[in-house]
Formats: sequence, structure tokens, C-alpha cells
Amino acid sequence: MSPARTTAPGGTSRANGELRALTGLRIVAAAWVVIFHFHFTPLPGVAVVNEVFGPLITAGALGVDLFFVLSGFVIAYTYLETMGRRLDLGPAVRFVWARVCRMWPAYVVVFNLFGLWLLARLAFGTSGNIAFQSVQPTVNVQQWVEQMFMVQLWTHDYFDGASWVGSTWSISAEWLAYLCFPVTALVFFRLRNLPRPVLALAAVAVTTPMAWAYVSTGNPYFPFSWLIRIATGFSAGVLAYLVVRRVQQSERNRRIASWVATGSVLALIAGLLLGEQAGPDRGGAGLVLFPILVGALAMADRGPARLLSGSAMVRGGRISYSLYLVHIPIFELYWFALARHDVLGQRPVLAHALIPVVLLAALLASLLLHRSIEEPWRNRMRGWVGARRPAPAPVATASAAVDEERDPVALALRTAAVTAPRPVPEPPENEQTGAPLWFTPAVEPTGPGRGPRPVPVPAASGAPRAARPTPWSRHTSTLPVQSAVVLAAALESRERRSEHRAWVQATS
Repeated sequence: MSPARTTAPGGTSRANGELRALTGLRIVAAAWVVIFHFHFTPLPGVAVVNEVFGPLITAGALGVDLFFVLSGFVIAYTYLETMGRRLDLGPAVRFVWARVCRMWPAYVVVFNLFGLWLLARLAFGTSGNIAFQSVQPTVNVQQWVEQMFMVQLWTHDYFDGASWVGSTWSISAEWLAYLCFPVTALVFFRLRNLPRPVLALAAVAVTTPMAWAYVSTGNPYFPFSWLIRIATGFSAGVLAYLVVRRVQQSERNRRIASWVATGSVLALIAGLLLGEQAGPDRGGAGLVLFPILVGALAMADRGPARLLSGSAMVRGGRISYSLYLVHIPIFELYWFALARHDVLGQRPVLAHALIPVVLLAALLASLLLHRSIEEPWRNRMRGWVGARRPAPAPVATASAAVDEERDPVALALRTAAVTAPRPVPEPPENEQTGAPLWFTPAVEPTGPGRGPRPVPVPAASGAPRAARPTPWSRHTSTLPVQSAVVLAAALESRERRSEHRAWVQATS
């Protein structure tokens, strides 16, 4: 028997398969990264806030690692069951194109607009720096082509200076993970029946290379560390999904998951604060909790899951990708103004007063980008390759027909249907009353005030009386037919599940 599979935690999902708590978690991860980048702003007020909150802000780079784990979990939740069985060119191409539709439209707009800003600074600037990055990006046609195809990071040891928009290095890394997924899915799918403790341990263990980098040096940046981060984070998310899919949904399990999610959040905060006492950035080792947190939130229905599933958090999660894209260009404009003595450099009060304006501008710009570019063009580009929501009754392909022939449910259904006797035909009806001929109404007095009551009498003297049909005796009077009804319900349930998954893929 196949293991029980979790697809919709109580109270945190909707009919379209969205895990609302994980969608809400995306805005938390994005906001963490945004605050981390803003903490580099050279203002006294920002320095005070950094001192008060410490690693809760300065460790915000971990938000990228949380994104990687989230991506692995959601991609596996949506595609692993259909892509993991065998390598098929059609589904692989559709998957890759769906990812292009998801990532590329908003990315290409922001990257090209910011590229014009870099060209302007390159042409009219007085210093050699064109961006607020430790390593200056190269602006030429080759780099433009690489960044248009989101492959700019793949040949770099470090992500510094690899991207014109500094934060988009992670988009290039994630694009690599997506391109590899049709192959890696084959491996992960064959691990699905391992014991749950083994899978859970593997989900945590796979994050230990980056955790060890934090513990040993406090510095997660080393040659090709970006590749380790995406490989381990994405894999941890997939393995977390393999655990969750085998947990039976019940009130008890949802309650336990809620407590685990709450404990993971508290442990992460405590680890960041206590780790800082051991040394700078040592608390970053708490990223080993990310697969536990993501898996627990996927099942939970209270505590942090209830908060993240709220309408405001879910809406924020849906614009989180756009926020991740636009915040650096907006911050760059603000930092440029701060660097100019004739703009904000000599006006500290105004510079501090503009901080909430800058943050609000990033939020509004992300909302505009999401509504005008990200979502409309995502849907439009899907239509270019015929991607659409599945029809209510999916048409079986040749390969699906082969699977249907081998499927035990379908085989038993066909066998039961062939061997079952035909149902007893309906008896002819009385043309005047519409009642069966074995039932002819007669009037029998029933006492004062009660009115007449029909009495069944034979339709004709000496005629054989047919047995009165019942709902089960008409259509399922034999065991094979009853079995066929049950199996038909199972088959319909399976088809609806496949149709639902296909719809989720089309809209993810």
C-alpha cells in the first residue's frame, strides 16, 4: 500500500493546492533579506537599530537559504510525483518553461532598467564605482547576454560582482537548480519509501556543510559557496517534502506540527542571539532548522502557520519575488543620494526621515511590478507553448493507455464490469399513474380526518408479481457489481487527483 500523502494541511491550504503558510513565509524571507541589505546604509540611526537587534538583522542573508529550502519543498510538492517516475522530454520541457514564465518577465524588466542606470553612471560618473558592491560588475554585451539568460553566476567562484542587480545572483543559482530538477527528481523519487526518520535526518544533515562554515569561521563565503548553498538548500526542501507526504493528516499530527513550527522559530531566534556570543555570525548555523520549519508549517494549522496563512501575509508572499528584485535598485538610488554631498550627504535629518519612504517605495514598486509585469506576462507566456489548465476530462495519451492497462484498479474495474450480470430491468409502468404495474393504488378508509391511503394490490389476477426493486438490488445486486462501484469511485478519485495536480502545475 502506498504511503499516506499530505497535500493540504487543515486551515493552511486552498482547493488549488496552495500551501498558504509557506506562501506567507516567503514574505518573511524576503523582508529579512531586504532589512539585511538596508543595514549597510551609512547612517547613525541605522547603526543604532543594528546594535539593538544584532544578528536578527545582520544575519538576514539566511533569508536566501530559507528561500532555497522553500523552493525545493514547493517544487517537489508540485512536480515530483509526475516527473520523478521517468525522464520524459515533454513534462521536462513544460516544467522548465513554467519556471521561465515564473522568473523571467519581472527579472528582465528590472535588470535592463537598472542596466541603464549603470550605463549612465559609467558614462557620467566621476569615480570608478558604478554600483554599491564590493566587487564592481562588468558592463558589456557579453555580460548582458549572460544575465538575460540568467547564467551569469555559473562561471564565478564568488557571487560578488557577478550580477548587475546584486541580489539576483540567487536567481541565477536557482535557475541552475530548476534545469537540473528533471534529472535529480529521478533520484529523489526513488528515495520516497525510505523510513521517515532517515529522510528527516537526511533533510537536516544535507544542510550541515553551510552550518559548519558558520560554526568554524563565521563566514559562509568561500569559492563556489553559492553552489553549495543552492544544492544543499534545495535538496533539504525536497527531502522535507518526502517526509511530509508520508504523514497522515489528523488533528493530532497538525497539533504536533504546530508545536514543532513554533519551537523551530524560537530555537532559530535563540540560536542567532546565543551564537553571536560565541563569535560573529556563528548563529548562522541555525539554518539546519529551515527544513524542519518548512515541513512543519506545511502540516500545521495554528501558531505561526495561522499567522502566515492570513490574507495579508499570503498577499505579501505573492509579491515577494518582485520585492526581492526591486529593493536593491531602489536602495542604490538612495545610497547614491547619500553619497552626494549636495543631495543628502549634508542633510542627516532629511536622510533619516526618508528611510520609511524608501522602504515604502520598495514595497509599492514590488506591488506594481507584480501586477503589471510578473503575473500578466507569466500567464501570457504560458500560452506561447500551449500551456493551459487541464480540461475536466483529461484525454489519455499512448503512454497513459499503457499505464491504464497495467493499473490494478482499472484492471479490477474492467474485470468486474465484464463478469457482472446485467441489472434487473425496470418493470413497466402504469400509463395513467406512472407507478409500476405491481403497484396499483386503491383507496382504503383510514378513519375520520385522515384521508385515503394507497394500498398495493396485484395489477392483474394470476399475473406473476415481480420483486420490488431497491436501489441496491437494481444495480448492485451481486458482489462483482458492488465491487465495481467501489473500484469506480477509487478510479475517479485517482483521476481527479491527477487532474488537480496538473492544474497546480499549470498555475504554479
